[in-house]
Order: sequence, then C-alpha cells, then structure tokens
Amino acid sequence: MSGEPAAAARTRFWDQPWFLLLPAPLFWSGNFVLGRAVADAVPPVALAFWRWTLGALILLPFALPYLRRDLPAIRQHWRIIVLLTVPGIAIFNTFAYIGLGHTTALNGVMIQSSMPVMIVGMSFLFFRDTVTPVQALGIAVSLTGAMTLVSRADPAALANLHFNVGDLWILAACVAYAAYTALLRRRPSVHGFSFIVVTFLLGAAMLLPFMVWEGLSGRPLQLTPTSLAAIGYVAVFPSILAYIAFNRAVLLLGANRAGLSIHLIPVFGSILAMLFLGERPQWFHAAGIALIAAGVVLATRRPQT
Repeated sequence: MSGEPAAAARTRFWDQPWFLLLPAPLFWSGNFVLGRAVADAVPPVALAFWRWTLGALILLPFALPYLRRDLPAIRQHWRIIVLLTVPGIAIFNTFAYIGLGHTTALNGVMIQSSMPVMIVGMSFLFFRDTVTPVQALGIAVSLTGAMTLVSRADPAALANLHFNVGDLWILAACVAYAAYTALLRRRPSVHGFSFIVVTFLLGAAMLLPFMVWEGLSGRPLQLTPTSLAAIGYVAVFPSILAYIAFNRAVLLLGANRAGLSIHLIPVFGSILAMLFLGERPQWFHAAGIALIAAGVVLATRRPQT
C-alpha cells in the first residue's frame, strides 16, 4: 500500500504538461553552453556518439521490460522510427556541436530561439496545422522575450551579431529538430523508455562511421576529466531526462505548443548565470522572463468552445 501514493504522484506528474515543459529547456541551456566550452577539447561527432550510446546503456535496464512488450510494434513501425531518429538524434546535436566549434553560445541560443516558429512551419508543411491568432500572438510575444534576454535588451547587440559557417550548422540543426518535433505525432504507441532507447541506439549506429572518420582525420577522442564529465552530463540530462519529458509534452500538447518551451532556454541560461557565474539580476531579465511567460500562456491555452 505504501507504494500506491508514490505511484499516483509519478502518474500525476507524467500527465502535467507544465511540469514536463521544464526539464528540456533547463538541460538544453546547459548543453549549448557546455558544447561551446568543450568545443576545442571534445570532438563534436564523438561527443554526440557517446552521448547517445551512454544514455541508451544507462536507460536500458529500466527499459528492458517495456522493450520486450513493444518489440512487435517497433518492428512494424521501423520506418517512422528511423525517420524520427535521423533528424532528432543523429543530426540535431551533431550539427549543433559542430557549429558551436565555430560560433558563440550567444549566437547558438539566438538561432535556437527561432525553433518554435520553425516547428509551426513544419507542422503546417507536413500536416497543414494552423495556429489561431491568439497562439500566433503568443509565439511573437515569447520570441520577443527570448530576444530581450539574449540581447540583454540592447538592439545593437543583435545588430552587431556576425554570422558564419558555425551559425549555418546550428540553423540546420534547428530545422532538423523542428521536423522531429512535428513528426513525433507519428511515433508508434510504445512506452517512452522503449522509444528513447531504440532511437538513441539507432542514432549512435548512424554516427559510428562518422566518428571513426573524425578520429582518423586527426581528432580522436581523448579520455580526460573534461571529456568524461562532458559526456556524462550530456548523456543524462539533455538526453535521457530532457527527451523523455519533451516527447511526453509533445504527446500531450502537440508540437506547436510544446515547442514554445524552447523559449525558456535563455530564461534558464540567465538564472544559471546568476547562480553560478555571479551575474546580477537586471531589469531586462524580469522583462524577458515576463514576456516569455505571457507568450507561453497565450500560445498554450486551450481554445474556448
């Protein structure tokens, strides 16, 4: 009997979109900062390969009971699983890590802030989904808040940004993840653990030949405390925890509304900077967070019937 309240609490959280929208942007904000910080020390393809491999191995013992049950459905729907794996696992983070080796974390976060708009475009392209005027207003307000945080309320900061080949890699990564998010509705009805483990392993298999080529080209992975810590972080937090929560949020809310949570990345980035880097709160932090919150509320509220 003692386990029933705990199980009920887990189920309650699992069905709360607002709770599920938080882990992904929190951990992805750290992923972009870390990806830029270790760009010279950890090869990008190796970082992505070991991220998915280690993430799958950690989750596998918990996923095995569900995998056994879901194997027939996985075999039946292998085409859509592969289609989701290519942009969402193999391409997105690999391209982002490559891009962060050539550009700044600020540029990366700014480009990523456009992803909710890309998701709306992909949903229309694939399924002819449209947004209501109120939802469109919410997306615009939230995007304004994200730009306020990224630019620190200084329009000149955005005007003076210089784009290079690294930004193009990140832009391509964001387009890929927008496609993944829009296509998640076609995901087979299998347990979230089964889906995550299978796509992580498939993504790692796709990246393996590119990692070998990367190593033979003169950038082998060096097992240092920095590389091991980076791989450990990206395997657990922006991979396992973020993907499980985000995929569930998309299932509950739909791609367009769940994708708006990506605008929370600069919010969490600002909070982390205050906590760990000693940055002092400024008025633009409050303004940006307020705009993002208002936009998310507008865009995610259910239409009245």
